[in-house]
Amino acid sequence: MRAAFMDSHTDAVYDELTDGRTRHLRLRELADAAAAAFPGLVPTPEQLAAERGRPQAHKEGHELDQGIFFSRVLRSPQAGPHLLDAMLRPTPRARALLPEFLETGSIDLGSVRMERTGAVARLTMCRDDALNAEDNAQVDDMETAVDLALLDPAVEVGLLRGGEMTHPRYRGRRVFSAGINLKALHSGDISLVDFLLRRELGYIHKLIRGILGDEETNWRSRTVEKPWVAVVDSFAIGGGAQLLLAFDHVIAASDAYVSLPAAQEGIIPGAANYRLSRSAGPRLTRQVVLEGRRIWASEPAARLVVDEVHDHADLDLAVERSVERLRGSAVLANRRMLNLAEEPPDEFRRYMAEFALQQALRLYSADVLDKVGRFSAADQKGRPR
Repeated sequence: MRAAFMDSHTDAVYDELTDGRTRHLRLRELADAAAAAFPGLVPTPEQLAAERGRPQAHKEGHELDQGIFFSRVLRSPQAGPHLLDAMLRPTPRARALLPEFLETGSIDLGSVRMERTGAVARLTMCRDDALNAEDNAQVDDMETAVDLALLDPAVEVGLLRGGEMTHPRYRGRRVFSAGINLKALHSGDISLVDFLLRRELGYIHKLIRGILGDEETNWRSRTVEKPWVAVVDSFAIGGGAQLLLAFDHVIAASDAYVSLPAAQEGIIPGAANYRLSRSAGPRLTRQVVLEGRRIWASEPAARLVVDEVHDHADLDLAVERSVERLRGSAVLANRRMLNLAEEPPDEFRRYMAEFALQQALRLYSADVLDKVGRFSAADQKGRPR
């Protein structure tokens, strides 16, 4: 009934919630507004709060209704682009922290540390106890950091790298990312809206498209964007591998690997199914996504997802060479046109419309609930999945 209602009335509902598309509501704001204006269409904040303390397997599944709602909004040629624009605007948290960052050139957001050196914004993921596995809080920190880098006029290039770990198995070593935090998923602390959708439509989309600027004064381009470099130490698993597909240049340590074990975990790896085949081709993409193949930096196939591979001793120098190459207005103009050709906004929007529904269904499928309920002893002992 909810799907049928939205199929008939999506644009009217969205216009009601956004005052005729004059207000730009982010995902959470839009969901809360829909719960108030159309009772029963999506869960209320109170219903979601009551579920938040429950393990994933014990929830009622209210997020399925959010999946239906956002899939229909994103499908709409009128409402969908407006929502994408809303998600490309800088977050209130970033705007509040911008004066501090402009003055000091550094900020600690909790799971992400950020420092500006010269024209480079250096973001370091520092969830050292969890191998940089992502949860709702880290998504918020990452979007804030990306916003700050894009808002700072002194920054020309962004750089993302994992920090040194305190986790017993990787103590003292840098790690890029272990993907989604399965422990948080098991405990019911991974949100469809605040993690899975916000991550894709928020900071990852901003890495590619930039932040929405002032349309009245920024006539050269609707967005403020900058090139980005990623450095993979140890591994980029799951969400970490998804991130690499949004970067302009990827550098990896010679002993690192990349993997997308989402099919084994039972979920959809964000927009990786949309982006990976563009660089790796359909055959390798199916091996990675459907069969869990690891791509080691030392093998020839790695050149399809990684630009440079170096021994650890040479990584820092390679990074500095890379960020220097990506500076300049000509790089920005060509980057913009490449991204427009490779990932047209309407194609991305249609993919995300289907993702919103299918990922919601996956979160409450029997196989996923069984796997997260048996959150592996291997993770507890420090072996990445």
